[in-house]
Amino acid sequence: MADIVYNTDGEFGKYIVQELKTPQLPPKFVAFYKTYAQRLLWMDGNNVPGAFQMNTTWYLKASDVRPLFAHDEHTHDFDEMVGFIGSDPENPYDLGGEIEIGIGGELHRLTKSSIIFMPGGIKHLPLSILELHRPIFHFSISMNPTYSAKKTEGAVTLASSTEI
Repeated sequence: MADIVYNTDGEFGKYIVQELKTPQLPPKFVAFYKTYAQRLLWMDGNNVPGAFQMNTTWYLKASDVRPLFAHDEHTHDFDEMVGFIGSDPENPYDLGGEIEIGIGGELHRLTKSSIIFMPGGIKHLPLSILELHRPIFHFSISMNPTYSAKKTEGAVTLASSTEI
């Protein structure tokens, strides 16, 4: 019979993250992020050696800033998965809002719970929360020990996104 160990105790507790430990992010970006979301957990090779990068967030409000993030359309050398999950247990496929995300130069409007696979090299973003009727759980997983991005050549920088 296995030993019962609580939370991060024991030999393998080092693989469990139960508090937010992000990399150093610009204070202006962190302040902006808190206006629409609450980041929950972040795991990468810096806080769990050998791990790939993943972060989780609750989107709590729509944002007037379009696009949402400070960085422009970009690519990664590694694969990434991005998810947006509705919070209605009676109808889990209803996103409870409307998210717009760029993938390969197309703008996709999401109204259903979605997981998106971004193969390494595919350009993606911008991202906007257009409507929010109830919280949306968001995550991204990068098949790399840390998160990094390369700005896409010719990407348009919008005024609202350059202020952060």
